[in-house]
Amino acid sequence: MEEEAVDVVLVGGGVMSATLATLLHELEPTARIEVVERLDSIASESSFAWNNAGTGHAGLCELNYTPPGPDGAIDIGKAVSINTMFEESKQLWSSLVADGNLGDPTRFLSPVPHMSFVRGEDGVRYLRSRHEAMSHHHCFETMQFSRDPATIAEWAPLLMAGRDADEPVAATRVEGGTDVNFGALTDQLFQRLGERPDDQVRISTGQKVKDIARNADGTWSLKIDTSGGDRRVLRARFIFLGAGGASLRLLQKSGIPEARGYAGFPVSGQWLRCDKPEVVARHRAKVYSKAAIGAPPMSVPHLDTRNVDGKPSLLFGPFAGFTTKFLKHGSVFDLVKSVSSSNLSPMLAVARSNFSLMKYLVDQVRLSHAQRVEELRDFYPDVDADDWRLEVAGQRVQIIKKDPKKGGVLQFGTEIVTAGDGSLAALLGASPGASTATSIMLDLIERCFPERFASAEWQARLARLVPVRATALAEDAARLRAVRERTQRILKLDAAAPSAPRSAERAPCAPREAAEVACS
Repeated sequence: MEEEAVDVVLVGGGVMSATLATLLHELEPTARIEVVERLDSIASESSFAWNNAGTGHAGLCELNYTPPGPDGAIDIGKAVSINTMFEESKQLWSSLVADGNLGDPTRFLSPVPHMSFVRGEDGVRYLRSRHEAMSHHHCFETMQFSRDPATIAEWAPLLMAGRDADEPVAATRVEGGTDVNFGALTDQLFQRLGERPDDQVRISTGQKVKDIARNADGTWSLKIDTSGGDRRVLRARFIFLGAGGASLRLLQKSGIPEARGYAGFPVSGQWLRCDKPEVVARHRAKVYSKAAIGAPPMSVPHLDTRNVDGKPSLLFGPFAGFTTKFLKHGSVFDLVKSVSSSNLSPMLAVARSNFSLMKYLVDQVRLSHAQRVEELRDFYPDVDADDWRLEVAGQRVQIIKKDPKKGGVLQFGTEIVTAGDGSLAALLGASPGASTATSIMLDLIERCFPERFASAEWQARLARLVPVRATALAEDAARLRAVRERTQRILKLDAAAPSAPRSAERAPCAPREAAEVACS
């Protein structure tokens, strides 16, 4: 069997590979890149619109990103980091749209306010403190706070209709939030790459990677079975494993020492979905609240506006579950096959120390439709169960890794694992990965191609794609405002432009000084 040589192979046809392929092609147009997807269509797993909530995660509404310290002080560091990383994603999309390399942004991006909602006096005190801390930072200076039922009802009518008037409630709102159809974004990125006249990027579907082996010259060979029954071998200088939950097994097959000790904890998900126009029309927001005790961060409850293929819907959830599959279209043997001598101990340690999580997942699996609707009733007191149906979400595989003190820890979020020489990289973990894909992939490129990344040529091209990096945005209010003005305009998000907060309880904002940024 003959080998076909390329420069780069990206395994997985989701938003991560689409983002990395786009960046690498822009930085090195002559590189030969092939994307290999196991299914017969791209963006069919976690990136598919109904497999995720579509939240453009920007730290605006997710309460688990702003934990209180022992003294009650709110730590906003993670929220600032995620907010500015999402701004990097919007900058990349804006640059591609401006250059004619992404198409109509309204096909994948919609303006939707982001809200946080709490109940009870303890929740109100926490949210007031959170608003006070966040609104003093320029990333969140337009955040509004209210505990007035009439104001909250104006922001999101479903939250207050039928609610006990004596129940303490509070909410924050940021008008400039977004809903993202990551499946449509992936489609558009790959479509434009496939249309380039240089023919340097190839997207191959129905291609399952069976094995990965290191060659004597430092390159990699991938053995691939096609859906048509053929076999092929790809030889590449660099491999990216961006296949969602399947990345772990492929990383293990690579044999790199950096993979030792990593394991996966699969968590499935379900939503309640409503398409009834008269209900959908009464809610335009993504509303996040607090997670139940023992629930994983990905199970923070939220009631969301979704815009998929031009049609608005509502989602509520997610309701977690457990399966041994690492992909929605995977095998029940995925978890068993991932167990090795190097990761068994961390897995057992995590199992011993996460009994409450295990119980939570079992309880979630056993929920009836009526019980799920009762959880929704905390957000939407007047809910009619007949208006909602079950929607199966995508599969998430959380990271388990060795820990010198605990033996093993369960880690939420995303992590890049790279070979020592930078010739292979794998992305493990889950949310908020898709929203921060640009930042994650830029970090990967810097780690795997350090000399080229530091070159004047690549830095000049990078400055055109992402003019202002996250660190600068977090530190410089004027540059952040200028970047947002440009991305809002190019991405046609002007309807979501931040407005002057109306809440009398809002912390004072810094004046909006004039600002310019070298973006065009």
